[in-house]
Amino acid sequence: MVTLFIDTIEVKAKKGSNPLWVALDNGIFIPNLCALRDFDPPPASCRLCFVEVSGSKLPVPACTISVDEGMKINLNTEKIKRIRKTAFELLLSNHALDCARCKKNRQCELQNIALKLGLKMKLTKLRKIERGLPIDSTHPLFDYNPNKCILCGRCVEVCKRKGDGVLDFAFRGINSMVSTFNGIPLSEACTSNCLACVDVCPVASLVRKI
Repeated sequence: MVTLFIDTIEVKAKKGSNPLWVALDNGIFIPNLCALRDFDPPPASCRLCFVEVSGSKLPVPACTISVDEGMKINLNTEKIKRIRKTAFELLLSNHALDCARCKKNRQCELQNIALKLGLKMKLTKLRKIERGLPIDSTHPLFDYNPNKCILCGRCVEVCKRKGDGVLDFAFRGINSMVSTFNGIPLSEACTSNCLACVDVCPVASLVRKI
């Protein structure tokens, strides 16, 4: 075991542990949307869990480093706050915002992060990216709306672990999306009906029909 300090709070953890989970397991909030336990290597795609570590020149995602004896981690410096705010707005710019009518309203992880960090669920600096992608409602148990997807990769990972492994990232850059092979409808591609992908979706991109 090693002793480290997270915003001056003394914490003990197993050497080599991921500081994101060490913090969360000790009741210390670090915003994140793409993290899953045993997600190796971590995608660090949401860019929300940046922290500053004493002795390091640049901020780093908490999910990509390991704890060590005497480590000092700062969560709320002005630099970290700016990084989080920018990363959050980038996510919003590519997310179809319709909170009032959304099935995950008040249960959305984006809303939860906004509440805890004092951020607004609206764009202030960036322009909205309207993608207009078709919604896949072919599966009898769930719907997939790619316009709400934040590309966290959770569904892709759990589909490989527990499902048919039919979900993956497609295309590049601004056109990136989660899709089945060659865009096959989910009713044809997904046969396990495990719904693991739906359960880990932090927003309302994947939602149960009932």
